[in-house]
Amino acid sequence: MPLPFYLTCFALLGFGLFAWSERRGGWGLPACMVLGTVAVWYVGDVLYNEFDVYLETIGRASIDSAWWQVLWFVLAFGVMVKPVHRWINGSLRGQRSHVMAYLESNRLRRKDVQHRIDLLGAALLFAWMVLMAIAVVQVKGNVIGLFAPYLGEKANPWARGQIGGGFSAFISLASYLQIFLAAAFGVLAAVSMNPKTRNMALLICFLTLPYYLFDRTRNTMLATVMPGVLAYVFLRMRGTLLKKGLALGACFLVVNFWFTTVMASRSGMSFDIESALSGGADTEDVRHEGLNMFEELAWIDHFMATGVYLPNMGSRYFAELVNPVPRAIWKNKPTIGLDYAVARGQGAVGPEGETTATISTGMIGQGVVNFGRIGGPLASAVLMALWVALLARQDLLGSNPGRLILYGTGLMLTFNMGRDITLLVLYPFVFGLGLFQVWMRWQRSQAAGNSKARRRKLPNGGRRNVEG
Repeated sequence: MPLPFYLTCFALLGFGLFAWSERRGGWGLPACMVLGTVAVWYVGDVLYNEFDVYLETIGRASIDSAWWQVLWFVLAFGVMVKPVHRWINGSLRGQRSHVMAYLESNRLRRKDVQHRIDLLGAALLFAWMVLMAIAVVQVKGNVIGLFAPYLGEKANPWARGQIGGGFSAFISLASYLQIFLAAAFGVLAAVSMNPKTRNMALLICFLTLPYYLFDRTRNTMLATVMPGVLAYVFLRMRGTLLKKGLALGACFLVVNFWFTTVMASRSGMSFDIESALSGGADTEDVRHEGLNMFEELAWIDHFMATGVYLPNMGSRYFAELVNPVPRAIWKNKPTIGLDYAVARGQGAVGPEGETTATISTGMIGQGVVNFGRIGGPLASAVLMALWVALLARQDLLGSNPGRLILYGTGLMLTFNMGRDITLLVLYPFVFGLGLFQVWMRWQRSQAAGNSKARRRKLPNGGRRNVEG
């Protein structure tokens, strides 16, 4: 390995220890998650995959240059993450981490907290029932395919084309809301002490999670399952850190086994459920494809060095930013990453610029395709520092359990952002935040209405008679 590889590992360890020491300040845990994401997608890539093949196909010069870019990202992020947090959350500087308070005390078992969890569960149930009513209509009543794909073929109510068009934006909205709700019910089942609320959440998980588990998309599996698992291990399970660590280790083995099964049971663009459940899938020597973001970064560097691909000066980030605009309103809305897919050899297959496959550029590579080998890693570091500040804000305002669900969902989505910093990953958090804001406004209006009703029942409208 070249020198910058070892410097990167040292920087990840150093900044990781510093962020962990600041965990009670709100930003430490999300920063650790970002650094861990870099460790998995970049350092883990060359340790897990065949690094010698990278040297033969890409070349030593681009490999070395890519490692300097990873190191530059880690240094920039590690230096700026705390100042950015202070800038964004300066008004909350006196607050301490509610997540750590939940971890280190019995706050979760307080009656007022559990009452809020029950109210949140009722609101989530209403939102889920409305969404599933639409989904059942979309699949023409095929509830087996929607809720029990292990009994037959999976039914997808939110299918759309690669480019999209018309009202596909609303279909995407429903899809991301379903991801958030699935994750939310997992957290709810883990933290609720009320048997009625907990059993309701477990039932919804039983109906909702197979839709993702019996699919080929591993990032949505993580986004829907892991928030609930982490909430149970760290908030509900009693015992030492060693016991919790062993539990997480067992979860990792299960997840790794299932991911391997999914890889071995893929048939084209779908997951062969019958083969997986019957044990017919050959899982020997199966590697988790997609864990190759360092490889993509090295390819990007190689393409830029040879003039095959040039930085697009922020147009890729712009395409990500305007992605929420429906294509029915903006027909020529920029596409995301298809130009790089073509550079990587994925040919066009449709009149609107579709490609045979899209290629993720990675958290750091995405910055490089936007602003080059120096400005790119810095731009990515700024975006991830802003993301850490946003998650820290949910933590510092987290007296409401709804914030805890948002925080857990966002923390897990951070890992998926290792493949790209994109709203396509963050939409479950964004739409979940929107649902939470609507719910909070409804609660405030209810409280205001009750307060007015109580005042009307009092003599003189609740005003005191004061004699001068």
